[in-house]
Amino acid sequence: MQIYLDHSATTPTRPEAISIMQQVSTQQWGNPSSLHRWGQRSAILVERARIKVANLINTVPESIIFTSGGTESDNMAVMGVARWYKKPQHIIISSVEHSAISESARMLEGWGWQVTRLPVDRQGRVDPQKLQAALQMNTVLVSIIYGQSEVGTLQPIVELGNICRYHRVLFHTDAVQVVGRLPVDVQKLPVDLLSLSSHKIYGPQGVGALYIRQGVELVPLLMGGGQEMKLRSGTQAVAAIAGFGVAAELANGEIATETSRLSRLRDRLFAKMLDNPYVICTGDQFHRLPHHVSFCIVPPKGEITKAYDKVTGKTVVRQLNLAGIGISTGSACHSGKISPSPILLAMGYTKDTSIRGIRLTLGRETAEADIDWTAMALKQILVRLMSNTNSKKFG
Repeated sequence: MQIYLDHSATTPTRPEAISIMQQVSTQQWGNPSSLHRWGQRSAILVERARIKVANLINTVPESIIFTSGGTESDNMAVMGVARWYKKPQHIIISSVEHSAISESARMLEGWGWQVTRLPVDRQGRVDPQKLQAALQMNTVLVSIIYGQSEVGTLQPIVELGNICRYHRVLFHTDAVQVVGRLPVDVQKLPVDLLSLSSHKIYGPQGVGALYIRQGVELVPLLMGGGQEMKLRSGTQAVAAIAGFGVAAELANGEIATETSRLSRLRDRLFAKMLDNPYVICTGDQFHRLPHHVSFCIVPPKGEITKAYDKVTGKTVVRQLNLAGIGISTGSACHSGKISPSPILLAMGYTKDTSIRGIRLTLGRETAEADIDWTAMALKQILVRLMSNTNSKKFG
């Protein structure tokens, strides 16, 4: 039995998207910047895809800039704003951002910029009042992730965006995990910039988009032929963009039913894990992505055993993989050394606990039987891994 529960990492490309990509690659491969019929056929495909992606978040096609993915979209938002200023200014991010944002902010700090990292509560949520207090006269951008990929928490984007709008500060959100899973309407959301990615909504990898509210100006990161409305030079990946468009169109038509279905499966998995003494839930249980379940591995009754000392999130991922179940962990491994998850650390978890986070994310093919089997397998694996009785008190 093979069960894939890592849809926040990537989703399988839909057959409909693969079909259009094959068609484009073999029959409509022209350069969309060329004036002849081969080029113009490709240009039409790109614009049709732009319309479909725009429809997914209820905006005009001119507000969509195609990129290579969520990382580039995030970089483009932060650095595109920052490069307007000759002198360093001030930006605000949260302490639970994707590395595409946090590393961009770190680079700006190296250039003399001031960066405020807003703290989060135990559930990973930003307090809007803390954003209000952090704003300065020279604040030019606030970037807060919409749905946190590791723990599933949704931020109060409307409240945060309204604060920024009132103070006339640009507001960006990384919505890569949200778009296609929850309704997103940028006519109602007070956002100026929003990142999204194809391979999170069953489109191809290597393509994404940045929504730019009309009137907002960015300095391009890539110089060249002036493609993508002179904001992202380089020949467009027509086949991938066409696949992205198909995936966006299908997601738009299914979102109402699929969001509800995934939420029920998510809650079922949480319920199945209630009697598992080796896990605690992470993230906000009420403000949460519909497909997302996350835990930290803990010792039963607060006692650390020798066996527990050897168990990390990576251990559990490997054991479930042997059982035919694909999940992921939030901690990173560098040269064999496991680093604590910066997200869990920001939420107040200890270093010891922060190397023991796991994430299970559901998708279109996930069924109730998959949930039940996974819950049973996870409990059995943890019982076996932590069977050692030589213990010390958990600190």
